[in-house]
Amino acid sequence: MILVQTAKLARITARASLAMTIFLTVVKLPAQEGRRKLLSNPTPPFPEIARRMHLAGVVKVQVVIATDGKIKETKVIGGHPLLVSAVEDTLKNWKYAPASSETTTQLEFNFHP
Repeated sequence: MILVQTAKLARITARASLAMTIFLTVVKLPAQEGRRKLLSNPTPPFPEIARRMHLAGVVKVQVVIATDGKIKETKVIGGHPLLVSAVEDTLKNWKYAPASSETTTQLEFNFHP
């Protein structure tokens, strides 16, 4: 009886493991295909006025990367205007690897003094 239960448990565990492996493989593929290699990504400076105000937070930005690797367009999703300004200025200096088509991605920047 114990051997039968152990064998059943082993089969269930093997099937669950196989299902999880397949699921994780499928989930990872689209993210890897859409990724562009970053060639230059300077960190946005923490604005001095924000530091003096003890301001902290997250800035989320959606960017469109042109075929030549430069950021063509930015759309702010959220964040304090002082921090957003620093991010937008820095993104002008970001550079991705060239590609055959434009890419859209979301970036997140954490500001903590």
